Amino acid sequence: MAKRSVALFLLLLLASCGHPGGVMTPVSASLSSSSITPTSTVDMLVATTREPSGNPATLFNGERSSKPHLTQISISIPAKREAGTVQWPKRLPPDPATDFAVTRVQQIDTVAQGRVWFRQHVHGGHALVFIHGFNNTYEDSVFRLAQLVHDSKMQATPVLFTWPSRAEITAYQYDKESTNYSRTALEQALRTLAADPDVKDITVMAHSMGTWLAMESLRQMGIRDGHVISKIHNVILASPDIDIQVFAKQYVEMGEPRPKFTIFVSQDDKALAVSSFITGRVSRLGAINPAEEPYRSKLENAGITAIDLTKVKTHDRLNHGKFAESPEIVQLIGQRLMTGQTLTDSKVTLGQGITAVVGGTVSTIGTVAATAAAAPVAIIEQPVTRKKPPRAANETLDGDLKQQTLTQ
Repeated sequence: MAKRSVALFLLLLLASCGHPGGVMTPVSASLSSSSITPTSTVDMLVATTREPSGNPATLFNGERSSKPHLTQISISIPAKREAGTVQWPKRLPPDPATDFAVTRVQQIDTVAQGRVWFRQHVHGGHALVFIHGFNNTYEDSVFRLAQLVHDSKMQATPVLFTWPSRAEITAYQYDKESTNYSRTALEQALRTLAADPDVKDITVMAHSMGTWLAMESLRQMGIRDGHVISKIHNVILASPDIDIQVFAKQYVEMGEPRPKFTIFVSQDDKALAVSSFITGRVSRLGAINPAEEPYRSKLENAGITAIDLTKVKTHDRLNHGKFAESPEIVQLIGQRLMTGQTLTDSKVTLGQGITAVVGGTVSTIGTVAATAAAAPVAIIEQPVTRKKPPRAANETLDGDLKQQTLTQ
């Protein structure tokens, strides 16, 4: 009963986190309360399996559409704000001088139009595809990606994939089924993006329940082709709300060669604690301690980088959005992971004095564990998995799982 009460309390806490809605109607930057206040603009392409709302203030609701939709959106970001935060307007229309504000919305009807947009906004051929998590409205995901892109200063073209979430704390199962509903659409979006000659490489970044959608789409792609599309170089899973055993199978079944995987975990993630309770007290991937066995060895064998954010402090009461709200982590994403750099230095210095301790082998992993208490960020960089010889005809998938699974 005590655990049930804690879970219910956390659900109520989640439900209490709100902000004004209906902010998608474009405003002019000239409406700013101060004409001399500088602002920045983030342009993004948004693909969605949500149903159109028929209201320009929301654009799309949380119900499921029979076909995907594509929209280009521009968001103005005020200069005076704390990094890692989204400045929601206190009243409508938003003031670009103080608030995040949508300045342009245009529906895209064909793939050709989407390619023209990408060609006009290309940054070195790098594309970032972001998939949001549970309990998100359309505008939640748009503003979050805009914040990530702006604060990280990443040189990549942002593409948002937003799936049908009812943005209700009691709709966990509906949201989970909506990710399943959307996995083919995400796979097709990734294939379309990869087919564009202006795209050199793709990073897939997913948060919370969106990591399930990302893994399912990549697994589905791997089953079709034998491997994930080669242009998908990196996959970043932040606070992954995935059963550890299921993740192991998804990872194996997407085939080889695989993209480079990085996971952000935190043992104090209250949202994942609730998810674990809802799913029958099954451990979630985003809550593991990567410095402990069996995870340490399993991550090493699989060539997965685990970044432990447990000691990182943000304003997030649930400790579920640290990857986006910590300025240092956002910088790490933009300056290293998004540019294909590996975390192989003995020490990686981030802004404001945060030191990331890096270990590369089992012999040095003890150093990571020992110094994690003093370092806000502990990073375990694992070697890339060597290509294995062809599987014998009588060899089963279980053989791979024994080497790569992350089960307890």
